[in-house]
Amino acid sequence: MIDTKQIRESVATICQKYGEEYWRNLDKKKEYPTDFVKEMTTSGFLNILIPQEYGGAGLGLKEACVVLEELSLQGAHAGACHAQMYVMGTLLRHGSDKQKKEYLPKISSGELRLQSFAVTEPNSGTDTTSIKTMAKKTNDGWIINGQKVWISRVEHSDLMILLARTKPQGALPKKTDGFSVFLIDIEQAKESGLKIVKIDSMINHHSCELFFDDVFIPDESIIGEEDKGFRAIMDGMNAERILIASECIGDGKYFIEKSVNYAKTRKIFNREIGMNQGIQFPIAECYSQIEAASLMVDKAATLFDEGKKCGAEANMAKMLAADASWKAGTTAMETFGGFGFSKEYDIERKFRETRLYQTAPVSRNLILSYIAEHVLNLPRSF
Repeated sequence: MIDTKQIRESVATICQKYGEEYWRNLDKKKEYPTDFVKEMTTSGFLNILIPQEYGGAGLGLKEACVVLEELSLQGAHAGACHAQMYVMGTLLRHGSDKQKKEYLPKISSGELRLQSFAVTEPNSGTDTTSIKTMAKKTNDGWIINGQKVWISRVEHSDLMILLARTKPQGALPKKTDGFSVFLIDIEQAKESGLKIVKIDSMINHHSCELFFDDVFIPDESIIGEEDKGFRAIMDGMNAERILIASECIGDGKYFIEKSVNYAKTRKIFNREIGMNQGIQFPIAECYSQIEAASLMVDKAATLFDEGKKCGAEANMAKMLAADASWKAGTTAMETFGGFGFSKEYDIERKFRETRLYQTAPVSRNLILSYIAEHVLNLPRSF
């Protein structure tokens, strides 16, 4: 039986060492939390999904969710380091023994960083089967041409997982065939023609655009079977949705804790504002919704760890947790009033961070469409 309480306490200790001022300053300067990520790596939390034979903790997605939830609850920005966890859904399940032996021990030790997951493109958005980036086979490798957007942490990573076409769109009967997944050495790719351009955005997510101009990658870069990469990338995407849902649970608990503490001490009209039902009821409702969403996150993570189908549960967990955290953030802003807009209270920073998950990594409308079609067997709407 895994002691998740000990995991939470250990993660909280690291977070409290840095404090919220650390994250506030990084947000202001748009800098990356290098020291924090390094400590999380050396403490064994970012390698939690890597098997023990490769130097990792060998635990499951449920335990990884505990780590990211606690990071968010403590006011940290889990988005700075979560990719190294969810990419394991692709690499562990579909990577070759040679790839695992070569890369996983170095990722586990921190010698190599795998924090980048390159799927989204400017003209496809969440319609992943419409991506245009193409990988053409050569005698000794692949030539990549195309563009990716909103690719986070690529400047703070040594390796990248890339989804690209290996057959033209429509060349194969199944819409999800003709894609392959590659593990790319970023520095080598930059020397071969990869251009990275920063995106200035509302949150400190270190996102970039990528331009591949005849970028060569060696033959052994491919993960899994040629033209069958969509399934491999979906294993990473399901893990991503479940892990991000756990971050949203942490965000929601953060907002609720902050709101409760503030409502107990803030006095207006000679009484604590927490005495007012107009303050109490929204916080209580948020608490109920976060607790309910947490159950779906746990169910989705359990199915993933058991190797069972979890697409519907991963999507529902992400939507419910993101909705609950966004509502908790809005409630915190209302509870704090004008002070909620002050950076020194950190509410507005976390408010911006949790807003992202209404849109990414998959929009709630696409989730609802998925549930309608694949769970309820309603006609496809697009």
